[in-house]
Amino acid sequence: MKVFVTGAAGFIGSSIAAGLVKAGHEVVGLVRKPEQLEEVKTIGVTGVLGTLTDRDLLMAQARAADAVINAASSDNRAAVEAFIDALAGSGKVFLHTSGSSIVGDASGGEGTDQIYYEDKLPAPTADKAARVAIDKLVLDAASQGVRSAVLCNTLIYGHGALPRDSVQLPRLLKQARKSGIVRHVGPGRNIWSNVHIDDVVDLYLLALENTEAGAFYFVESGEAAFNEMSAAIARALDLAPPQDWPLEQAKEEWGYEMASYGLGSNSRVRGQRARTQLGWQPHRPPVLDWIANDMLRT
Repeated sequence: MKVFVTGAAGFIGSSIAAGLVKAGHEVVGLVRKPEQLEEVKTIGVTGVLGTLTDRDLLMAQARAADAVINAASSDNRAAVEAFIDALAGSGKVFLHTSGSSIVGDASGGEGTDQIYYEDKLPAPTADKAARVAIDKLVLDAASQGVRSAVLCNTLIYGHGALPRDSVQLPRLLKQARKSGIVRHVGPGRNIWSNVHIDDVVDLYLLALENTEAGAFYFVESGEAAFNEMSAAIARALDLAPPQDWPLEQAKEEWGYEMASYGLGSNSRVRGQRARTQLGWQPHRPPVLDWIANDMLRT
């Protein structure tokens, strides 16, 4: 199968692209910088230079491919519209990458008992309404003859194919190395569902072959509180136990979005659809084991 992947030089996109190549697919990948053309070639991907604002390019690549995977941005509506317009009536697969901060509560590091399920999602916060609207646009494309699906990833850990680091935990690690003190937002009782990048890749491959049109998948294999993960980082670095960090100070280090949602919210979800409908069986080490044994591996 010929697959067009956006974000092919990014953490999620390059890992998916490398997995596709390994599985025998032909991959064309969108990259933003000329030097990334050579980078993606090392994982067997044919690079195309452009951005998510290049509507004509996106539509042409989508029409030339057998399937499209958008792994570049969860928030670019124009790109999603271009793909849907190009694929309408084709029956081709369109997998769109979202993120489970759509159920984030920006709790400032406090915990919650609230768990969300794929068939019962809350109304989005004002911060996440635009992302949720894009997810709905993708799901609704099923009525236009597109085999569209949303894969809503939780906190991803593990090492990627090109960029080594993911988004959330490396922020804690970088801050700890810079200051010598591991910190989490507030008391760190907030909990995120999580998943290893290799299990993520497995699911994208399964969805490419077998997804139903209009399916929404939470991508998770476990969960952990941030004070548990920061404590594991402190042990791995041989540092003192982690410290609480007021949200406003955390924002100064990580910015509003990352501090409030990526590191300071709860995002507890359960993803059964991938297991029951696609036969997905995540099996990589749990996040605390990965931090202890693999996070610092070079």
